[in-house]
Amino acid sequence: MKKPVPHDKYFLRSLHQEIDLYDRKLLYLEKFVQFTSMADRKEAEKKLLAKRALLEVTARQLVADGVEFKPTDLPRSFRVAAGATADL
Repeated sequence: MKKPVPHDKYFLRSLHQEIDLYDRKLLYLEKFVQFTSMADRKEAEKKLLAKRALLEVTARQLVADGVEFKPTDLPRSFRVAAGATADL
């Protein structure tokens, strides 16, 4: 039987890093990847956004539960919101 993953500040930091990775993947997809049709592009974008959304929900829940974090560990997309710590 597996041990549950501890939801501490280190887990939150890794979630933030993974969200930032998906942000970069989405940007790369938008700027550089060639698709045969717009439907293919939308499908690829939809998949990445769905994965990112799950991570974002988990990260926001941990912050709401009081897990501490450094503002410098936030993904860039979270920092864009004015007063990033107030948004989380």
